[in-house]
Amino acid sequence: MSDVTSRNPRAFQLRLRSETFLPHMRYVGMKQGDIWYVTFGPDTTDDTAESTARSTRTFKSEIDAKLFAMQILAKGWSASAGTLNPHQPKQVVGPAQIEQWADPGLGG
Repeated sequence: MSDVTSRNPRAFQLRLRSETFLPHMRYVGMKQGDIWYVTFGPDTTDDTAESTARSTRTFKSEIDAKLFAMQILAKGWSASAGTLNPHQPKQVVGPAQIEQWADPGLGG
């Protein structure tokens, strides 16, 4: 603690309040992290697929994840989706439910 704050209790209180309890300006511009993921890859029953490697992309919103999932399904690939930790409530959309979840016409 510096000499100024040790001699002036009010200055010490102000320093604690400004450094500890108020949000720092550097955090104001930070964006929210990704919440949703979509894991995708060629359908494993497709013998013409060049690779069976799966990939994952993350998204900031459920709508973005749904749009991407629809593109993947349109290619004939399989996909699953869900929320990333520590986002609550945890949601998991398996391959059997992904089409209904992603397509607004099917109630998704």
